[in-house]
Amino acid sequence: MASSFVFFNSRDELLRVDLSRVVCFEAESNYTKIVLSNGLTNLVLMNLGKMEEVLSVRPQEDARMFARVGKRYIVNLKFIFRINVLKQELTLSDQRFFSQTLSVSKDALKKLKELMSPSGSGRKESNQ
Repeated sequence: MASSFVFFNSRDELLRVDLSRVVCFEAESNYTKIVLSNGLTNLVLMNLGKMEEVLSVRPQEDARMFARVGKRYIVNLKFIFRINVLKQELTLSDQRFFSQTLSVSKDALKKLKELMSPSGSGRKESNQ
């Protein structure tokens, strides 16, 4: 996939972010924390609702790579490693170097699990 960049410009700073490397966006009051797959983070003066709007006007392939998960997160679907509804945990990983576990409501995880499940597939895949 080709890189797709989004720019965040403030009075003192310009931030250039490759969306394919964003693991998640996390709400922090009126700010949004951007978490990248290399572990870098940055706060931007934009609430999560506004960030969702910014992502929704991107080209279709960019907009479809992200999903809102509860009130606090927007996650990159390609980094979802594990959804554990009972423990209320969502683990995001590049399956090489980066891993982060988020605490998310059961309702939000159920919706995400439904979104991620192959349609019509009732079978479970094993580790064997």
